[in-house]
Amino acid sequence: MEKPRFRAALLYPRYWPTWLLFGFWFLVAQLPYRWQLGLGRVLGRLMLRLAPARRTIAERNLVLCLPELSAAERADLLRRNFESNGIALMETGMAWFRSSRWLRKRFTIEGLEYLREPQSRGQGVVLMAMHFTTLELGAAFMAMCHKVDGMYRPHKNPVYDYMQRKGRERHGEDSEVYQRKDVRGMLRALKRGRAVWYAPDQDYGIKQGVFAPLFGIPAATVTGTSRFARVGRALVVPYTTTRVDDGCGYRVKIYPPIEEIPSGDELKDAILVNQFVEARIRENPAQYMWVHRRFKTRPEGEPNVYEGVRKKKKKRRKNRR
Repeated sequence: MEKPRFRAALLYPRYWPTWLLFGFWFLVAQLPYRWQLGLGRVLGRLMLRLAPARRTIAERNLVLCLPELSAAERADLLRRNFESNGIALMETGMAWFRSSRWLRKRFTIEGLEYLREPQSRGQGVVLMAMHFTTLELGAAFMAMCHKVDGMYRPHKNPVYDYMQRKGRERHGEDSEVYQRKDVRGMLRALKRGRAVWYAPDQDYGIKQGVFAPLFGIPAATVTGTSRFARVGRALVVPYTTTRVDDGCGYRVKIYPPIEEIPSGDELKDAILVNQFVEARIRENPAQYMWVHRRFKTRPEGEPNVYEGVRKKKKKRRKNRR
């Protein structure tokens, strides 16, 4: 996919509010790190009050996945989780607008040998990420330490799309970006021995997936991890990025390859993926993105987990002649 290019059409008046938003975001990203953490927490508390649909989704996910917690413990976890989501907006600005030199001072990384070793012998790697709130910043950290290709979902707003791609690609030299539907492009990259970033822990429906247990609940789980490893002759190497509680930065941990994948059984592989994801969430539940509808696709006859939660309406495009 070619590099993002600036076009004069991006300066049309209808895009001026988006440019103002990015200008403000850039200025906020220049604030001292701890100030940004504080602002993020305040923003997260506002989101908890002003985003009832997302709050309800997170509440139901927590009840389903962590029933052993008391009501008070879940309420405290929900508050900390929304604070983490607010901080994530600050961290996106850090990833897109701060220098690599500034960012390098704020993270440590362990397990890089698990990524470098297969790459040194020309084997592709599925770099398996998970949807923690540190996702955007974690991807920037990885790009600074190793050549990693990424997946990309175009944004409807062309200015946001341009800035998003510029922000995500600025830390990685010679990295390539593939649209989420470009399966062939990803497979070619893996066969060439490249590392490709991939996050399989969201509900994309059952058309390209299977129902595999997550916290004991049947969850629609994409089989892409298994297929990429099998067809691309690649290893599955997971990693996580954790925001350290004392506010001193982040810890990036790369885990040993999940060598059982591919097993030849996509359901078995999906179960292995979900077991790994669940273990990491239990280690750090406050920083996981509970606001996503992880269980929106249900087995036949199973009730809707998010019944009554208002869905975001999609704007219909009028045909222009």
